[in-house]
Amino acid sequence: MSVNRRVIAATPDDVWTVLADGWLYPLWVVGASRMRDVDRDWPEVGSRIHHSVGVWPLLIDDHTEVLEAVPGRSITLKARAWPVGEGRVEIRLSDVGAQTEVVITEEATAGPGVLVPEPFKGLSLKWRNTETLRRLAFLVEGRHEAVDRAQRSTKEN
Repeated sequence: MSVNRRVIAATPDDVWTVLADGWLYPLWVVGASRMRDVDRDWPEVGSRIHHSVGVWPLLIDDHTEVLEAVPGRSITLKARAWPVGEGRVEIRLSDVGAQTEVVITEEATAGPGVLVPEPFKGLSLKWRNTETLRRLAFLVEGRHEAVDRAQRSTKEN
């Protein structure tokens, strides 16, 4: 199991806005290449996003399903990329002043990934999720700043 943390300069609601937009998934999740479809009720429990992982032309089409969700606070996913396998990913959001601590916990739950020795599996997930959180922070903070600029511009006009 891998646990990664990062503080993002935005509110939990700002972070949740990105997590709740399934079409943004490949922008922040390392390995996701493109979106093929997003269920209309995403991110409700049981809903799915349909994505591809890998690099063209070696793409695997699969999906990720919401197992649990508390809007603005947490989401738990069953992320699939068969034949590589699947994993359980929990993302928790906590207030840290005007910022948000995001914690990603991930573990392989099925497929070849469960056979990888824990030190190697944990290290590879740690590296991947460090970059995933970096991308999520860039996306959330960039959107947050753009909204702030737009609101200031509207007030000035």
